[in-house]
Amino acid sequence: MPILCKVTRGFYIESIHVAYAVVVDANGKIVFNSGDPKYVTCIRSALKPFQSSAAVLAGAFEAVGFTNQEIALTCASHNGEEIHVKTAAGMLEKLGYTVDNYECGSHAPYHKASAEYLIRQGQTPTALHNNCSGKHAGMLALAKHLKVDPKGYTLPDHPVQKMILKQVERYSGLHDLPIGVDGCSLPTPFLPLYSIAMMFQKLASGDYPELNLPYEVMTTNPYLIAGEKRFDTDFLKVLAGRAVTKVGGEAIRGVGIRRPDGEIWGIAVKVLDGNQRANPVATLTVLKHLDLLTEDELTQLDAYRVTKLFNHRKIHIGNISGSIEE
Repeated sequence: MPILCKVTRGFYIESIHVAYAVVVDANGKIVFNSGDPKYVTCIRSALKPFQSSAAVLAGAFEAVGFTNQEIALTCASHNGEEIHVKTAAGMLEKLGYTVDNYECGSHAPYHKASAEYLIRQGQTPTALHNNCSGKHAGMLALAKHLKVDPKGYTLPDHPVQKMILKQVERYSGLHDLPIGVDGCSLPTPFLPLYSIAMMFQKLASGDYPELNLPYEVMTTNPYLIAGEKRFDTDFLKVLAGRAVTKVGGEAIRGVGIRRPDGEIWGIAVKVLDGNQRANPVATLTVLKHLDLLTEDELTQLDAYRVTKLFNHRKIHIGNISGSIEE
């Protein structure tokens, strides 16, 4: 049963994005899958809550005095809006570090108005604008707490990354994971979709104390997780503590959701061609198919369920909509 995200122009299908998805319960049973649940893909930034959990477990955030808002930013792929940049800067100040300690690189803010503001001011983006700046501040906090040299904290053999990998292995139940390098220079593992879904089930389960804080701060500070007109932020806001989600590069997504009957399910969704424009559509197609969202929640997220496409004159020329084919 593939998830097909059909791109139309007028009344005709112009292209199709294919997505795989797997949904698991607390016992690890697959309750739904589209495509191969053993399909291996890079988890990318969907790993952030689990990377953050290493610092929570070590007591690093508590030691440095990070607020819930600052801890939320460690789990974020943010827009680089003013609130995100200021929050990251405040984290560095508490650590006694500067942007020179960052090893994530810099890029223009995802947020168009923020990027244009920098241009008007004659400023160039810094590492604070990097969508991963909060995560990197969290890792610098862990390095400081461990009393190790922060230099090289992005390398696989650094104590920070070794501690994070230990957490990933614990949650995934896997070892000797294949590792790549993420856009922000950090190690990023490849995992089966089934394992990613199980990790997000654990994130929402309440059974892991060091995951409870990332869950809480993400669900109570949705704007810090992404920003204006971003699915992660809007989904977290609408679900109001009942579910958590985190996107990653090349259109991977994890969801942990608490059902009204008390069951907690984990979901992994991957758009095979890596196109992010189909990611929210595929995610909501699965959630609707399994009746995991109320009608009110679906209505509030309707702009993501069917994405309207416009040309350069703002004429509505087509849509992206999802379906599960039998």
